[in-house]
Amino acid sequence: MDAWAILVAEVMSQQTQIERVGPAWERFIARWPDATSLASAGTQELLRAWAGLGYNRRALALREAARAILRDHGGTVPGRVDELERLPGVGPYTARAVAASAFDLPVAPLDVNVRRVVGRVIGGDPPPKRLQAQADELVARRNARGWLDGVIDLAATVCRPRAPRCAECPLRTMCATHAGGAEAAPRGSPGAAPALRFPSTNRWLRGRLLATVREAPSGAWVDAPHELGEHDRGAVLAALRGLERDGFVEMRDGRARLAPDV
Repeated sequence: MDAWAILVAEVMSQQTQIERVGPAWERFIARWPDATSLASAGTQELLRAWAGLGYNRRALALREAARAILRDHGGTVPGRVDELERLPGVGPYTARAVAASAFDLPVAPLDVNVRRVVGRVIGGDPPPKRLQAQADELVARRNARGWLDGVIDLAATVCRPRAPRCAECPLRTMCATHAGGAEAAPRGSPGAAPALRFPSTNRWLRGRLLATVREAPSGAWVDAPHELGEHDRGAVLAALRGLERDGFVEMRDGRARLAPDV
């Protein structure tokens, strides 16, 4: 898999279940197989291709990243972490995931699973920058891809969030947490506030509104509903105005349609 395909997969996987990413990724790469092709994609076509993945800002950020790759790197995804981090929508984790998987650089992308394994091996509670630096030092110098695959597998099967199987862990002799006898991850605070129901959130409302506008015929105006789910007219209009500010839709007289291509 080339660096562009890996970058697209990593951006799609941000806060999206992996089973939803696979088919969408295949269609996306077939349509835009490189940064040059995506750089000229229209907004409407791009948002329709992103349907079902959520967090639609990522789609526009990925197009901006493609334009930056075309402008600053001749259309080729850069291979250095600092250059990757300067791309729109690419943070420390995504930059390191691309660097390790595409370029075999010895850096550690710290998602929740890799962070758990590394954090237990290191022990204590180092600040994020120090944790990242210590994690990078643990990566195999000549096989970063294999190291990353191995840690992800270890997190899923052995170094689990609760009831880790330390006796089976190949890292137990170097694991500070195991040596200290604290083998289970701390549980959440019993006094934590309950999570909001998803249909009551602005994210749910924005997603439903954008889906409605996206499914309308190209160029068609859609009347803003007086209410949607648990949200009244005021919330609906506020969400549409937010979508307009973000460049997804344009509004006129209480109606909306997908933003024109840019």
